[in-house]
Amino acid sequence: MGQVGQTMQSLGPAALGEMWRAAWLNGLIALVAWLTVFLVAHAVTMRVLRRVAARTSWTWDDVLIGAIAWPTRLLILASGLTVLERILPLDPEWDRACDIMLAASFALAFILFVDRMTGGLLDRMAKKNAAFQGTRGLVQGAVRGLIIGVGLLIFLDSIGISIAPILASLGVGSLAVALALQDTLANVFAGFHLIADKPLEAGQFIRLQSGEEGHVVLVGWRSTRLKTQQNNIVVVPNAKLAGTVLTNFDLGSSALAVTVEVVVGMASDLDRVERVALEVAREAQRSVPGGQSDAEPQARFTGFGESGLRLNVILNAENLRGSNDLKHEFVKRLTERFRHEGIAIPYPTRTLDFPAGAQPSGPQAGFVATRPAPGGEARP
Repeated sequence: MGQVGQTMQSLGPAALGEMWRAAWLNGLIALVAWLTVFLVAHAVTMRVLRRVAARTSWTWDDVLIGAIAWPTRLLILASGLTVLERILPLDPEWDRACDIMLAASFALAFILFVDRMTGGLLDRMAKKNAAFQGTRGLVQGAVRGLIIGVGLLIFLDSIGISIAPILASLGVGSLAVALALQDTLANVFAGFHLIADKPLEAGQFIRLQSGEEGHVVLVGWRSTRLKTQQNNIVVVPNAKLAGTVLTNFDLGSSALAVTVEVVVGMASDLDRVERVALEVAREAQRSVPGGQSDAEPQARFTGFGESGLRLNVILNAENLRGSNDLKHEFVKRLTERFRHEGIAIPYPTRTLDFPAGAQPSGPQAGFVATRPAPGGEARP
């Protein structure tokens, strides 16, 4: 550009004006031709790519095509302005400004492309995973901030500004922030783990090792909310939830077995007790909503109790809510059937024996059980 400047100074005003007019005319013609050719080619190419993507079942190609549309238009415009700058006889200061503009265009195109790409990927992840919807905004904001930061560093480095001090400052600052937000970051990354591993999702019924249970309302970026059967909301930090043992009643098959313990008298006919219990269980599973009518219940004697024989009746329910109704109806019907069949359900009793001549004391002193004396006479 130095030789161009000397040549321009040696020319007269008329020749110089004519040269400027010719340069601008040629530059504008070149700019219009450049933009026309490349924008038309861009439009045709994008149309073809969209048609090809519509025929495939893969959804990521749609995201890619949507992400490159505007960044490529920006690059075409920036390249056209660069061609115009090369044609015009400008001073070195204008050349430097055009170089900075071109570097800024590339950095902005990079930011737009990566931001649109990650946004499309996050949208599809949120559609497939309902738990991710609660944290999508946080993830999108964090990723967008990271993309803008990287784009700015690329821009600064491309125009000759050293980014080493900036990176060092960011490293120290990041360490200080990580130490200050240690608990919060632990919950955030635990939330990402829960979303990726999917041990629970919104709407599922879970029970924690500590005893809390309920339906999952929301898996957030810091905590998870459970709605208990008492209609209360329990907020559990994600770090504690990721480190505890939980039971998910809706993961996989929601069907489950319900065990009801029954105690019958020692003198009962055990075959008859088993038959009656199974008949009532089958009837309850067929008639109660939530019971599995095609599954066979089971009855097993498990041992001797303090007041009778212990019997476990195993029922089959479709889900946890149905199991509560099934157990409720089975207990009612079995109690009524045992009364009708004359099968006794014993209860624990206690007999107090006092030595001869001893008098009880305390609030129960007036209620002393008597027992027959060896000679048949009742004594206290």
